[in-house]
Amino acid sequence: MTDLTDPALPLDIAVTELSLAIGQLLRRLRAESNPDGLTWSQTSALARLQAAGPTTTADLARAEGVKPQSMGATLAELERDGLVARQPHPTDGRQVLFALTAEGIEARRKRSAAKQKWLVAALEELSPEDRALLFSSIGLIRRLGEAG
Repeated sequence: MTDLTDPALPLDIAVTELSLAIGQLLRRLRAESNPDGLTWSQTSALARLQAAGPTTTADLARAEGVKPQSMGATLAELERDGLVARQPHPTDGRQVLFALTAEGIEARRKRSAAKQKWLVAALEELSPEDRALLFSSIGLIRRLGEAG
């Protein structure tokens, strides 16, 4: 097994190991926090609508980096499931805004609660020393995420 604390470890090997570990954690969080069986695209669209408020299909597609047709299909499924609803655009009668419904807000709340519950349980399995080490890395991980 590779000693990831070895200062002589080549950076490319450490980067690979870090990427694999982060990917594994993210996949587990997604799996544990998907009580409603939504796809990744649907989940992402709901999260963006919750953060940004009512949005057009085109603006949502642009923000998510997908084609408007793909976002239209995602929103149609979410609308069919009662998680989003159409509303008139306040200044452009040709456009429609999509917004979360009460059911959509509840789906986001359930997802967040499931993720939190799993993560708390997983952290409780770690020793206090391991938790302290992990928590001391939060600032570094945040800086990596913000690096340009």
